[in-house]
Amino acid sequence: MLDYEKEAGDYDALRGGEARAHEAAQAVLALIPGGPGRLLDVACGTGIVTRRLVAARPGLRVTGADLTPAMVRRAAARLPGAIVRADSRRLPFPSGSFDAVTSIWLLHLLADPDDVRAAVAECARVLRPGGTYVTTVDKAAAHDVGSDIDAVLAARPRRPAPDAPGTVTAHAVRYGLRPAGRGAFRGAGQGRSPRSTIADLRRGWFTLLPPGEPRTEEFATRLAALPDQDRRRPDPRFGLRAFRKPAAGVGPGGPHAADAR
Repeated sequence: MLDYEKEAGDYDALRGGEARAHEAAQAVLALIPGGPGRLLDVACGTGIVTRRLVAARPGLRVTGADLTPAMVRRAAARLPGAIVRADSRRLPFPSGSFDAVTSIWLLHLLADPDDVRAAVAECARVLRPGGTYVTTVDKAAAHDVGSDIDAVLAARPRRPAPDAPGTVTAHAVRYGLRPAGRGAFRGAGQGRSPRSTIADLRRGWFTLLPPGEPRTEEFATRLAALPDQDRRRPDPRFGLRAFRKPAAGVGPGGPHAADAR
């Protein structure tokens, strides 16, 4: 896994910056009912998306949480007084504290299935009855856009997606949530070029291809043979899933059952 303490300084610039943050915030908010309330952005990173959630919904009181100190510092500079350092698997908030909880680009980082389960469980726990949880799913697959780069990388070793939609949904249901919608957004500015993909390989972005190993360099050599080394291929599209905690007294056939899809 990448060292996000070191990545914090360049994180936004390397991942689409404000353009991607805008796309993400709009897609997330489309799945969260309007009105005042409290929102928790788990694994808020640099706060670049969190800040847009605040700006778009002035009635929401937004708290951001992240485990990496460097990320917390950058987020706190954007949203003073609204950012806390916290582990997504053990959130420091009472049960039922928030009307909405988001975890954008978190679950794919948790290699241990028990950690994925624990993070979803905690997001469900701090959500009030009637509240909504929104998370990204299957992040790695979003980058496969059918390009010549993807054809080269098709043979690379892959680990099972910890944030596969079925896995995330099963955890959510286990902890009392119900499917309530889905969405997607464009990773603006994140289309890969052959040259940028080679750099990503050598930085360790592909977790089962460690930098410096012969097989990693084999993929780098094949990528270097592609045409248009600096032309970015299409942007990825990231998937979202929304889940709702039933209001008190709502049974299996209650009003939210129709939201499942």
